[in-house]
Amino acid sequence: MSCEWRAQLDRYADGELQAPELQKLETHLRSCAPCSSEALGRMQLKQSVHAAAADAYIPSAEFKARLQTAVAPGRASQHWFPRLALSAAMVAAVLLAALLLVRNRPQQDVLAEAIDLHVSALASANPVDIVSTDRHTVKPWFQGKLPFTFNLPELGNSNFHLIGGRLAYIGQNPAAQLLFGVNKHQISVFIFRDTGRSPAAPGRDVTEQRLNFNLESWTENGLSYVAVSDAGMGDVRALSSLLRSAQ
Repeated sequence: MSCEWRAQLDRYADGELQAPELQKLETHLRSCAPCSSEALGRMQLKQSVHAAAADAYIPSAEFKARLQTAVAPGRASQHWFPRLALSAAMVAAVLLAALLLVRNRPQQDVLAEAIDLHVSALASANPVDIVSTDRHTVKPWFQGKLPFTFNLPELGNSNFHLIGGRLAYIGQNPAAQLLFGVNKHQISVFIFRDTGRSPAAPGRDVTEQRLNFNLESWTENGLSYVAVSDAGMGDVRALSSLLRSAQ
């Protein structure tokens, strides 16, 4: 790929571009499939490296066995107790870090997958499988393709419009990917069954920005929802509110 924008893709994946550069590059990505594909590949590589690094902090079974042997009753003495206490504190810190990584990994995976799928859809010549602005056309299209159903809101009095939908997979589970438009931006909303990998627990929403994308996730009635877009967080939240009211 000889596109002049290629040199900016690493900075884009690392979230280092300033607002003027970011806007120009994202405008370019919407019209250049090779650059969009290259940017997606770099994001996926970055996420894979983070995942591999996270695994390095998980103590092995052999290490934990040696620790249990070292602190077994009758083995301790006052002479080396302070050193043992320090080692135990260090081990506790490592175990806590591992626990946090393991606990957060499902959330990180789901949100990363949502971003990848959103970027892939925008880079595709056919971003949706069912093209329609009519919710009564899009919703029935998913019947028989998903093991659940959902409702879509009436958007007539809002700034949003429905573009269509496609079948996606998050964590190897079938999901509905709905594409909405607002001004000159697109918002992907993923709906899938809550199998314990959802970024949000019931009654606790997750809102964050990652790789210059705004995300909001929530769980309701056994279904998980993730909205992702480069649109403003206000638009993402507004659409999320409309979707909640429709369920």
